[in-house]
Amino acid sequence: MKGAGWGGPEVSRFLMKAQLIPLDGGPPIDIVRDITLVGRKEYCDLCVPDQSISKAHCVIVKTDGLLLVRDLASTNGTKVNGQRIRRAALLPGDELQVAGLKFRVHLGPSESVPVEEVKTELMTEFGMDPEAAAERPGSPSASAPPPSPPELRADSIYQMSAPSSEDMPAPE
Repeated sequence: MKGAGWGGPEVSRFLMKAQLIPLDGGPPIDIVRDITLVGRKEYCDLCVPDQSISKAHCVIVKTDGLLLVRDLASTNGTKVNGQRIRRAALLPGDELQVAGLKFRVHLGPSESVPVEEVKTELMTEFGMDPEAAAERPGSPSASAPPPSPPELRADSIYQMSAPSSEDMPAPE
């Protein structure tokens, strides 16, 4: 299985959209990887060329619908809602400060993706062949409509739910 967490970075894009919105009015920064290294060096996933940012400043982890942040012993620190942290959970609307840069945390559902696309990607991620599964006997095809629910009539519902005298306990 690739990546950390449920399905790796390719699949997690279907599950949660995470963004850092700069408070200075810059464009939003999408957090697309399960683990994002923030720092000023080129090897960082989120490279911020600012001298107040450490070479490897903090790491943001996206897992199970949450964002977690961990400071990597940076010189100027990482803060969540004004409190300097070593590690913390980020909630929607929280303010994340990396050295002197401030961001608003946005978490929400990812863009709408067709169910078949998610299913195909999940099966591929877990080493299954989506085409072979679709051709398997007893497997519903993509073009077949779902089965109709059984017809229920008011009298049949009443008959199913009304207790009979045989079901009642004998009086004592």
